[in-house]
Amino acid sequence: MPEDQEDTLIAADSIWRELLQSIYKDKKAFVGAILVIAFVIIALGAPIFAPYDPYEVDMAEMLVPPSFTEGASEISDNSYMIGTDFLGRDIMSRIIYGARISLAIGLIPPLITLAIGTLLGMTAGYYGGKTDYLIMRLADICMSFPSLLLAMVVMYTLGASLFNIFIALSIVNWGGTSRIIRAQTLSLKQKEFVEAARSMGVSKWKILWRHIFPNCIPSLIVLFTLSVPEAIMSEAGLSFLGVGAQPPMPSWGLMISRGKEYLFSSPWVAITPGIAIFIVVIAFNFIGDGLRDALDPYTKHD
Repeated sequence: MPEDQEDTLIAADSIWRELLQSIYKDKKAFVGAILVIAFVIIALGAPIFAPYDPYEVDMAEMLVPPSFTEGASEISDNSYMIGTDFLGRDIMSRIIYGARISLAIGLIPPLITLAIGTLLGMTAGYYGGKTDYLIMRLADICMSFPSLLLAMVVMYTLGASLFNIFIALSIVNWGGTSRIIRAQTLSLKQKEFVEAARSMGVSKWKILWRHIFPNCIPSLIVLFTLSVPEAIMSEAGLSFLGVGAQPPMPSWGLMISRGKEYLFSSPWVAITPGIAIFIVVIAFNFIGDGLRDALDPYTKHD
């Protein structure tokens, strides 16, 4: 293995070790990590954990209250831990299966966004000139619109579906990432190790990916952990507004939208998926805050 690649692997391993140690030491980040791991396990093992079929309609079991409430046993012979919805579907099973949608939305679009933003940001920062001007003006245009509003425009153009949510959320949030990576690239390309590589005749793309990109990884990790809850909230918002996931898909945002009509008569229909969104979002925010403090030399503490 070439020496520069070996040094890159060692540096990456050191970064991951430091991040894991910082999560373990930070109580909020540690709790957030446990909640996220539980969220992933539940999402991947949905067929195992879900007590009922999330799509099964049973009008005889419509709006059955949670089993722990008084009088629930008198309404239904079956046990529903957090009740049923207006079509008699078990809400817990739908929340568990909805975790799969939130997991996919929370991971895939942010990864695509970071890839686009990183590529364009490093290109703009290293090449400068007209290339920098063009990319940054595109980023300014993208950032001038509220991300949810821009995503709605894309969804109205492409049509309401889960696949189109992936496309919408992947292309509307790259501007902020590109600006951060551009700033780091501008700083890094003046460093001695980059000047040394340039003087040895190393190509620009090798300098970008072997010398500049590894030094951007800590920032990208923090950006990713903070982008995941934003993507989950955006999907929930789009589904709530009717331009995201479509019935009968067990999307948390769609469940809230359809359940708001029963907020006063059967509040568990809308409140429980809202609690699920809150827990997942706050967990990822705890992790993101912990990693940001760990990687920021001005806020790092012993």
